[in-house]
Amino acid sequence: MLQRPNHEEYSPYFEGYISQVPEGDYQAFLQSQLDEIIGIYAQMTDEQALLRYAPGKWSLKELLGHITDTERVMSYRMLRIARGDTTNLPGFDQDVFIANAAFDDIAVADLLRDFQAVRQATFTLLTTIQEAAWPRLGVSNSTAMSARALAYIVAGHAQHHLNVIQARYI
Repeated sequence: MLQRPNHEEYSPYFEGYISQVPEGDYQAFLQSQLDEIIGIYAQMTDEQALLRYAPGKWSLKELLGHITDTERVMSYRMLRIARGDTTNLPGFDQDVFIANAAFDDIAVADLLRDFQAVRQATFTLLTTIQEAAWPRLGVSNSTAMSARALAYIVAGHAQHHLNVIQARYI
């Protein structure tokens, strides 16, 4: 079972995400998130998924695209660090991603399929990481990070946005 990362394995910036992941079976938690996201988005029309809870906030489509993009980036970082790559991995600007993705023009069903594919890729990646590689440190955005911290960030980031969806959109 994947153990929670120690505070030395990530920047304090990520504590809010990591704290969103409950104790217990990490992969079961990822699966429950997948099921929840499918349950929320599968019943939405494209028009409903354009909802923004306030002016200037992301639409539900943009939020799903952001969750997917972030999981892609964090999983890639996890792969590189788990495999021993110590190259300083660059950061990314989520607002630039959103501005250039045109998620609102993509069918919600396609965005959901994309998220499902990325989450499935995360599941399969997890099976290829050996126990000794999880605490391995690398550098991401000029910050020391472990592979397991990145795994927890993937889950915690998605949970953060699920909480926002529940509180502000639904």
